[in-house]
Amino acid sequence: MTNTQTPKGPASYFPSIEKKYGRPIAEWKDLIRSAPQTRHMELVSWLKTEHGLGHGHANALVAHTLAEDNAA
Repeated sequence: MTNTQTPKGPASYFPSIEKKYGRPIAEWKDLIRSAPQTRHMELVSWLKTEHGLGHGHANALVAHTLAEDNAA
């Protein structure tokens, strides 16, 4: 058994998001932070319509980014 920690919650989606959409997570977070929308579901919808993300991936990125920003 290894002692490496598997990401939990929204971060667990990050490897598949990077692989599927070809952008690093930091780039997605920058896009979210520069978006005109500020509310969670507005940002999720924006990522889905403007960038073609699936709902789960968009939701994970928004949740993680907003949580980081609120913790700062």
